[in-house]
Formats: sequence, C-alpha cells, structure tokens
Amino acid sequence: MKSVYLDLTSILSRALERASENLSFNKLLVQIGIDPSNITFDAVVQRLLDIVVTHVNVASMCALVGAGFYAATMLMRTMVPLRVFGIVSALFFMAYGAFAGAISTFLMYLLLLPINSWRLYQMRNLVKRARIAAQGDLSMDWLKPFMNQRAYRQGDVLFRKGQPANEMYLTVTGKFLVTEIGVELPPGRLMGELGFITPNNKRTQTVECIESGEVLTITYDRLLEIYFENPEFGYYFLRLTSDRLIQNIARLEGIIEQNKVKLQAEPQATRHEIGSKV
Repeated sequence: MKSVYLDLTSILSRALERASENLSFNKLLVQIGIDPSNITFDAVVQRLLDIVVTHVNVASMCALVGAGFYAATMLMRTMVPLRVFGIVSALFFMAYGAFAGAISTFLMYLLLLPINSWRLYQMRNLVKRARIAAQGDLSMDWLKPFMNQRAYRQGDVLFRKGQPANEMYLTVTGKFLVTEIGVELPPGRLMGELGFITPNNKRTQTVECIESGEVLTITYDRLLEIYFENPEFGYYFLRLTSDRLIQNIARLEGIIEQNKVKLQAEPQATRHEIGSKV
C-alpha cells in the first residue's frame, strides 16, 4: 500500500513540475503561497490544508451546514420534511449572518423562519385531522383555514347539474336546496365534493340558495395540492365521499321501498273497487 502511495505521489509531483513551467500557473501558485521552484505533491496538499484551517471558522461552517440543509429541501417529496429542513437551514444561515456580521442575510432568514414554522404547524395539524377523520371524525374545521368565504342571496344558484365543477363548498349560514331531489342543506353541510371525483369534473346536482347566507369554498386545484402534500388527506376525502355515497344509496333504497309499497297497494285497491261494484 505504501509503494502505491509513493508511486502516486511521484506521478503527481512530476505532473506538477511540468505544469509549473507554465507562467500563468506559476502566478497562481505564488498567489496561494507555494514556491514554483520547489513544488511537490506533499507541499500542495499541506498548503491546501493550511488554507482550509486558516479560513474555516464558525461562520463559514454555519453557512456550509445551512447550504446543505437548503439543498436537501430540493429532494423532499412532501411538505412536512421540506418545512423542517427549511427551518433548520434558516437557523444556520441566521447564525452565519450573526457571526459574519451579514445583517441582510440574518434579517432575510429571520423573516423566513416564522413563515416556514407557521406552514409546518398548518401541515402537521392537517395530518392530525386527516388521521382522526380516517378513524371516523368527518369534521371540516381543520380545512377552514384553507378555504375562502363567499356570500349568496336568496334565489342565487351556486351551480347547476352538468356544469363544469372546480370547487367544493361548506355551508356556514343560510339554507340551500338540492333541487333535483328536494333535499335542504343546513349550515355545516358539504356540497360539491362529488364533482372532484366524477369523470370530466361535472356537477351531479343543482344547488340553489333559499335563504341568504355564507359558504366557504376551496378549489379542486387546492385540494389536489393538499392531497399531494399530505397523502393522509386521501383517507379523509375517501371517508367523506363514501359517507355521501352511502347517504345517496340509502335515499334511493327508501324511494324504491316506497314505490314497492305503492305497487302492492294498487292491486289491492283495484280488487276492493271491483268487489264493491259487484
């Protein structure tokens, strides 16, 4: 092993000797503190080590670590680890700014720190709520911070059956009517979520405002962002749509049962009428 190292050293030393014949290369060697007339591989390595030891300090190490964490954020596939690495990176860059006296760098990452922290809190809360929803809680409170408020007056139509769908609604105040089936939606009810999963994103019913009120809305694009940022959200939405489909199936079964009762009652009434005439 030692002979191999010596051979490598001698080869590199000869290469450096040939390179030292170039005038511009000699100037570079002089600038970094190496004597062009006495250049060896060991001398170059030792000089580079001296430069590293001389220039590496707490500030530069903080900047190096911060840059490493910042580069790692580019490899994150989900938002929670991305925000965590972003916070750690901001802390190290703040330390660099403090030790190096770079006030602009310190202030910039000081402003980024609460932004990343707040978004991390929102994402963690979203994951927590989604996991609870997967176990049976279908509350929409956790999604409200991501929704926008909108007001409707009596007689306004929110959407019609067959129209393109691009957002979901949550009733806050007022009353709304699903006209095709005559179902009234009080505050706290979700509507328009099935358009998110139907082919071509078409509305399946018409909803009209029958008492002035307000709703919260969220676009399907934002729902997709939340889903890809937090796959746990898929559990929540699966439970949500399944619950609505089960309600629709129960409603249809009730209508079918009522029709069966009517069909069974009609022959009996007909026989009774015939018997009374006889």
